[in-house]
Amino acid sequence: MSPRSSTPPPPEDGVGRVVDIDVEDEMRTAFLEYSYSVIYSRALPDARDGLKPVQRRILYGMSELGLRPDRPHVKSSRVVGEVMGKYHPHGDGAIYDALVRLAQPFTMRLPLVDGHGNFGSLDDGPAASRYTEARMAPAALLMVTSLDEETVDFVPNYDDSLTQPGVLPAAFPNLLVNGASGIAVGMATNMAPHNLVEVIGAARHLLEHPDCSLDDLMRFVPGPDLPGGGRIVGLEGIRDAYLTGRGSFRTRATARIEKVTARRTGIVVTELPYLVGPEKVIERIKVLVQGKKLQGISDVKDLTDRKNGMRLVIEVKNGFHAEAVLEQLYKLTPMEDSFGINAVALVDGQPQTLGLKELLRVFVDFRTGVVRARTEYRLARRRARLHLVEGLLVAILDIDEVIQLIRSSDDAAAAKERLVSVFDLSDAQAEYILELQLRRLTKFSRIELEAERDELRRLIEELEAILADETLLRRTVSTELADVAKAHGTPRRTVLLESAGTPLTRTTPLEVADDPCWVLLSSTGLLARTSDADPVPTEGPRATHDAVVGAVRTTARGDVGLVTSRGRMVRVSALELPALPPLGAAPSLSGGAPLAVFVDLPRGEEPLTIVPLDDDGPGVALGTAQGVVKRVTTDYPGRADWEAIALKDGDSVVGAAALRDGEEDLVFVTSDAQLLRFPASAVRPQGRAAGGMAGVRLAPGASVVFFGAVDPAADNVVVTSSGSSGALPGTQGGSLKVAPYAEYPAKGRGTGGVRAHRFLRGEDALVLAWVGARPARAAGPGGVAVELPAATGRRDGSGTPQASVVAGVGAPVRPPA
Repeated sequence: MSPRSSTPPPPEDGVGRVVDIDVEDEMRTAFLEYSYSVIYSRALPDARDGLKPVQRRILYGMSELGLRPDRPHVKSSRVVGEVMGKYHPHGDGAIYDALVRLAQPFTMRLPLVDGHGNFGSLDDGPAASRYTEARMAPAALLMVTSLDEETVDFVPNYDDSLTQPGVLPAAFPNLLVNGASGIAVGMATNMAPHNLVEVIGAARHLLEHPDCSLDDLMRFVPGPDLPGGGRIVGLEGIRDAYLTGRGSFRTRATARIEKVTARRTGIVVTELPYLVGPEKVIERIKVLVQGKKLQGISDVKDLTDRKNGMRLVIEVKNGFHAEAVLEQLYKLTPMEDSFGINAVALVDGQPQTLGLKELLRVFVDFRTGVVRARTEYRLARRRARLHLVEGLLVAILDIDEVIQLIRSSDDAAAAKERLVSVFDLSDAQAEYILELQLRRLTKFSRIELEAERDELRRLIEELEAILADETLLRRTVSTELADVAKAHGTPRRTVLLESAGTPLTRTTPLEVADDPCWVLLSSTGLLARTSDADPVPTEGPRATHDAVVGAVRTTARGDVGLVTSRGRMVRVSALELPALPPLGAAPSLSGGAPLAVFVDLPRGEEPLTIVPLDDDGPGVALGTAQGVVKRVTTDYPGRADWEAIALKDGDSVVGAAALRDGEEDLVFVTSDAQLLRFPASAVRPQGRAAGGMAGVRLAPGASVVFFGAVDPAADNVVVTSSGSSGALPGTQGGSLKVAPYAEYPAKGRGTGGVRAHRFLRGEDALVLAWVGARPARAAGPGGVAVELPAATGRRDGSGTPQASVVAGVGAPVRPPA
């Protein structure tokens, strides 16, 4: 790019001048120049050879240095210095980074640089340029072949001292084969690698059938072929990308389940998604295990080496199904990743978003022009050579007269003029005869010249035929592409799967009957479904994770709604939940899975309970920390999540309950130990966008700690736990009290309620409250069962001090009406 302006010469009188420049105009001009420079000279590849300027200059510089595949490697720093000094006046770090990428087999589907030394891995960077060596890879020769035959235009380098090619005469569609990525100003490009044989097959088909459809081309190129293999799940996004230039697809690791020891089953990963390294997967697994979001993994080992390639072994604990663990890994770790295609490249110097057919057409048109220019160059050279050979044959036939004519001439110029006039030769032929060596005057030399003349005439005829027939020209391009595919093609590495999301290792949903079941949520955040439709038992010995805070009767293929503290409902499929065996005692969700496996909640958003998503119920009641109550109508949308209440700033949902018949009591319990109950009929149903209405009147500094709905005719209890508001949660047992629900009189909506708990010394707030049917079940932080004290008759009495911390309280599941 030419400089924006030149520095004016100093004034003759030596006195400087101050020039006023509008800052806005200067900023606009400078930014535009910077944007153009990034787009055209740095970030975006050319659609013809698929190279960015720095990559093109690296390959050209290596070609000029003679670093062919049959020559020894040289220090990478020498290549970097050559390119930086002659063609690319930027930092050596940027040039070396581009050189390294061209040599990495896990980045490029067909590497263009043959690297020797540590060129990095998916998890580590390369060694410094002084420690590595490089030369051109065999595929790089295809990029620079016929560069000296006037096939492409040369442009001046940065200081006009040398010339460099504006584009390389690429012999294969490098942009599709190796992909590209770059971020410019206001635009970016991201293209996936493809298989060389498939891409060339599509290019040849386009040469023969210029009006072919995208479906015809996709018979040759069904999808990307990533260097590391793996699996691509779902092909709709790929077709969108091939049609419009924009789309995305999901890649999965290739894994199998096998016995890693005599007593252990493991998941062996042999291929990972594109540009995902094993250390990244291992780190993510460790974080999830430590956060108890991923269960069933005992150890992870990276056994990758040069002999066996990628081998990541994930050991599964006894008692866990390896298939289920693998599904969690796909959902929570980079073992399943998304790749977005944004095919932006330069066409005639302009950035354009191109589909598969457009990319192939740009290449075949460019390659056809290269072959035409090469043919014209070769034709001109052979015609010139034939002209000289024919003149030399004329001289050899009358060699004695030619020698006499030359000897009798005063000088070379006179000899040249006499040869032209006597033998009817051209200046070039006469000059060539004067430079003739005596050893060419033999009889054998004449036979060689006649054979060369005949061969030149045959080649000229072939070249003229190619230039005269466009079909023959395109056939020549197609044949050369076929030769490239035969010499450099490799089998496909990536497996393409039609499924858009069906797990590969778990039984497909079609094999699961749509039988009635219960979906349960424990106080420890475990989700599961029962394998039968019988009512969940309420009696029996206590077990871990048996404090159920949510239970919904549905079917195996049904959905339930998860209510969060931010007032959202998230749809959860029952089919994805682990199935519990038939329950003969109190329900225990020890075999369940963490809720985080199925729902990814942002930081600060907590799950509360699960509710049915039936369309014919009276709705769901919600209560917030600031005392707002809302009854949500059941016109739920079909999407994955939606807002159930419009919260005010600083407010959050503390409880939710599905109403069975609308005759329930709605109950608030506040942090200052006030309990308010009123009929659900006092709250009119509202749409999802509404913010609710006044539920309970709060004292200054107080907030709601519990909200729920209970059947006033059932045998209900009120469980409250008091403690110090200044203590950290879970650090003290507090005082527990259980009282009959009937002891608390009903009040009107919007009032303050009645006293529910008397604080002891050192206690100033309720840290936990729960209202529901007997028998109430409590659990500690780890799901361990905690026994509650016996119920007392005083609603405003004090609690019984407890040594165990109560993390949650649940209720038995009500039998179906």
